[in-house]
Amino acid sequence: MTTDGVEAVLLTTHNWGKAAKFFQALGFVLEFETDHNSGQMRNGVGPYLFIAEVPASQETEAHVVLKVADENAFRPEPILDVITPFEDTHWGTREMTIRDPDGRIWRLQAPAKE
Repeated sequence: MTTDGVEAVLLTTHNWGKAAKFFQALGFVLEFETDHNSGQMRNGVGPYLFIAEVPASQETEAHVVLKVADENAFRPEPILDVITPFEDTHWGTREMTIRDPDGRIWRLQAPAKE
């Protein structure tokens, strides 16, 4: 089984409030905000944007999150450089990280195990 397209774009920021206002000015609508300076935004029917604040000592990042409908049916090809296998996230999904041939990190997200 392969991935099912782009699920989300994950951004980290040093200022959640400013980042949220920036994307709202571009037409994104806040779907929900957490109590730890992060939230999910959407503009249309495409992938959602999740923004999370990180400490100033940490570099900001942007990641494309690819959707996997069933992690048990997903069999990584040998060409994939798996950094971490599927593991639980604190937001209720399962996530695997891989590295592409140019060194970029990709996240694969699957539903939580039932």
